[in-house]
Amino acid sequence: MGHVQVQFAIDDPERADAIVESLLTRRLVACGQRLGPVASRYWWNGSLEQAAEWLVILKTRSELTSRVIESIVADHPYEVPEVVAVDIGQGAAGYLDWIDAVTAALP
Repeated sequence: MGHVQVQFAIDDPERADAIVESLLTRRLVACGQRLGPVASRYWWNGSLEQAAEWLVILKTRSELTSRVIESIVADHPYEVPEVVAVDIGQGAAGYLDWIDAVTAALP
């Protein structure tokens, strides 16, 4: 079974927590961590922008990736939210087993 780390950035920590809570409640992810604020600099509509954002990191099984991404995008306030997934190539066996156990119990 494969695993991924999904991350997204958002400018509202309460909204970030609500998205994580929704994913946890539905057992689409095993855990979520909110870091920040971080200074984000990016191009948007032809202008260089800067914002304080929070970075959210989630862990789940590979086969749930598209459901997690779709859920984040649906609940995210940005027009084009940053949502990316990175394969977890290796990890502590017990931790990866825990991700499997938590997300296997889909309600």
